[in-house]
Amino acid sequence: MEVTTMSHALQLHAQILKLGPQNDVASRNLSKVFTFAALSPAGNINYARLLLNSNITHFNSYYYNTLIRAYSRSSDPTHYTRAFSIFISMLCGPHPLPKPDNFTFPFVIKCCCNHFTLKQIHALVAKMGFASDRFIVNALIHGYSEFGELGVARKVFDEMSDRDVVSWTTIIDGFVNGDRPIEAMELFKAMLEGGVEVNDVTVVSVLRACADVGGLSFGKRVHGIVKEKGIACKGSNISTALIDMYVKSGCVESAREVFDDVVDKDVFVWTAMISGLASHGRCEEALDLFNDMVASGVKPDERTITVVLSACRNAGFLRECNMFLNDAEKRYGVKPTIQHFGCVVDLLAREGRLKEAEDFVSTMPIKPDAVLWRTLIWACKVHGDIDRAERLVKKLELQEKSSDDSGSYILASNVYASVGKWCNKAEVRELMNKKGLIKPPGSSRIEVDGVVHEFVMGDYNHHEAEKIYVKLDEIVDKIRKEGYDPKVSEVLLEIDYEEKAIQLLHHSEKLALAYGLIKTSEGSKIRIVKNLRSCEDCHEFMKLISKISQRDIIVRDRIRFHHFKNGVCSCKDYW
Repeated sequence: MEVTTMSHALQLHAQILKLGPQNDVASRNLSKVFTFAALSPAGNINYARLLLNSNITHFNSYYYNTLIRAYSRSSDPTHYTRAFSIFISMLCGPHPLPKPDNFTFPFVIKCCCNHFTLKQIHALVAKMGFASDRFIVNALIHGYSEFGELGVARKVFDEMSDRDVVSWTTIIDGFVNGDRPIEAMELFKAMLEGGVEVNDVTVVSVLRACADVGGLSFGKRVHGIVKEKGIACKGSNISTALIDMYVKSGCVESAREVFDDVVDKDVFVWTAMISGLASHGRCEEALDLFNDMVASGVKPDERTITVVLSACRNAGFLRECNMFLNDAEKRYGVKPTIQHFGCVVDLLAREGRLKEAEDFVSTMPIKPDAVLWRTLIWACKVHGDIDRAERLVKKLELQEKSSDDSGSYILASNVYASVGKWCNKAEVRELMNKKGLIKPPGSSRIEVDGVVHEFVMGDYNHHEAEKIYVKLDEIVDKIRKEGYDPKVSEVLLEIDYEEKAIQLLHHSEKLALAYGLIKTSEGSKIRIVKNLRSCEDCHEFMKLISKISQRDIIVRDRIRFHHFKNGVCSCKDYW
């Protein structure tokens, strides 16, 4: 009897009880019932647990492992506790309970809720002689990576004697998720040099790393492997990752070529391309493509609506932004989220319609979060409405914020500094210190000859630092003749004009630009990726350099792309 519903399972269980569990046919059917109840979406995990507790003596490790596996797949933390209780009963229980085997540990590792528990399980793995089991070690690498223990994960990986594609992919994915994309790319190189055959999961992970750093030439190399191995035919995830990589590396045309080659486009492929056009300021094209998507019968999801609203925001299309927000639920069945409302607030705020933006926030059906308030406060600072900014800072409720929200404190501190309220700024900084908050450092990356170079402000660690600073001095001499005047108001410190000008000059993207001018051929494009929003001084700096050097400069900041050409930016000074 095939088991397809719990009703079938119950009927079969009734037959088993009539035959008696020692009957061979009954024993095989009991396995069917148990597996269906534990693992099938239509099953009942509680029923499977009752079966396991029914004192049937011939239950072997398969049954215990299956139930632990079922609990490990759940998003309910209480299920992880139940999985551990079963594991402990196997570990410590009397005969005839089966002992944990090599199939038990990968599922138990998935249930670890912190790295302390994981280390205890790791010790048990070694003690019970499973330290060389590849499947268990792969699970350990994934577990340590999930808890941010990348150093331990790498040590476990390096000590493996028998690595497979899953081992390599797991450690690469761990470094990508841990915001260490350059190391992930180095691992991928080593994987290729070791002759390990990559798969679609590996490719998606390394393309994410390339996208993070804007590693165009490395990404092209990966694309070549995709074509050579025919990996793209395995699903749209590869195409989506390629589009994202090309877009984030500043090559919209290459992204569009990949997009056009996809025969059966799903919502993820469409959304990746629409998002790419929007982030590069090609907003009308993005909206046209969205209309093509709807016309093709593909239903937009929450993410699609977000990127369409972002396109409207970047272009200043308020009417269209309101229209898409209203249509989200009515036409597409997507309930607006805080991100959707945030696009409207950002658009109003950027245009200086600060009262409208504040009124909009006050009447939203969703409670505004700290990110939304920061958006509005930043705009107040930019537009000089400091009174409103100071009043809205109180909305951030700094005293009650969770310990990982440094952005609210930094913005509040900048608002006070911009009007010379240094005591207030000091109070906010002191509060940050008490909560153990650290401002994330600004950094910029540039890829040259397939190698990604990363800079932070005032960086002297680069092996060619001396040449970079000499080049910077040359650049400043040239652009001063074009009217460059450092925007020292961007430096919110109690220091004199000259010191502020030096700080501005040593911003990370300027160092990356100087290195690019040194190392790349005349006429070639310079691509820079930074993790923070571009400041006004750096923006003006890039415009002037693009004019005097006759070089196209593409900068990706936290908000969008800036294409600098002949002294003009694609964002039209609107970001």
